Amino acid sequence: MLSVCIITKNEQLNLERCLRSLSKLPFEIVVVDTGSTDQTLSMARKYTSSIYEFEWCDDFSKAKNFAVSKAKWDIALVLDSDEWVRGIDLKSLSELIQKHPKSVGRIERRNQLKQGQEMRESKERINRIFDRRLFHYEGKIHEQLVSINGASYSTYAAPVVVDHSGYLLTEEERIKKAQRNIRLLELESAKRKDPYILSQLGKSYYMIRNYQMAIQYFSEALSFDLDPRLEYVIDMVDCYGYALLNSGNAKDALCFESIYEEFGGRADFQFLMGLIYMNNEQFEPAIQEFLKAAQKKDCSMTGVNSYLAYYNIGVIYECLGNAKKAIEAYEKCGDYAPAKKQLEGLCL
Repeated sequence: MLSVCIITKNEQLNLERCLRSLSKLPFEIVVVDTGSTDQTLSMARKYTSSIYEFEWCDDFSKAKNFAVSKAKWDIALVLDSDEWVRGIDLKSLSELIQKHPKSVGRIERRNQLKQGQEMRESKERINRIFDRRLFHYEGKIHEQLVSINGASYSTYAAPVVVDHSGYLLTEEERIKKAQRNIRLLELESAKRKDPYILSQLGKSYYMIRNYQMAIQYFSEALSFDLDPRLEYVIDMVDCYGYALLNSGNAKDALCFESIYEEFGGRADFQFLMGLIYMNNEQFEPAIQEFLKAAQKKDCSMTGVNSYLAYYNIGVIYECLGNAKKAIEAYEKCGDYAPAKKQLEGLCL
């Protein structure tokens, strides 16, 4: 059996969506409230009787470990209030938990994003299913699962898919969240220089569009000897590249050529390299990178291996005055509205 553990505060609407997605699943649901002043608690009681209160102390690990300690079962799945289950294979999940009792299950999270007026989705794997007798959380924020005895551990891909709306924030909410994260991360960083903490500081500054500070922290984190296969390292490299482009440092971003061997096998990195070349007016290499990305089956950010890649190819050819090839590229974008608009102009 498995217990789903959630910490929450003033998340009435988000939490209800989460609990509703769990209501027909054979799991215990544990909700720990950290100081709500809205109707979160009364709403949660419609879905579970396992509700507890925890006095907030600026430490997400302590709150999550408390929630897990209140569970009936030893196997825990930790979710956030702004996540909800899209799909789950119960039979396969049960088999994997039994087959890998000392490992951690990595669920798939699909982040909903808005870039300009466009909705996007990014995919990632995150450690969320574990035996509480073997693992616990550490870190005030962006907490990580660690083995209680300090040993390294293996993971497996759990057949659980959740959606996440935590990045769909108003400008005020985004700034407030980033400032809170920065404050807690700086407290952690003052204790120890850890590349993961530095990377999260970089992402927090990126979140509020302070790209220079983001670049500073990404650069510091990447000065460590890091495993390029780690997901947070891959994500940091991508964010670093976009921070350089967004801050007008496209020329400096050409240094990413030196890490192509380690990261260039992914559609997302190839798309990023296409943008780097494009912003440096190196149009032929840019087209080649976008084409490479478009040939990949999988990607993290929706569209980089399809319509977004072809759209940028179309933009390049249009700028070069090659209307025929621009039209060919735009036509491969399907229903992507910006491409359809460009086609209308070219076909007049």
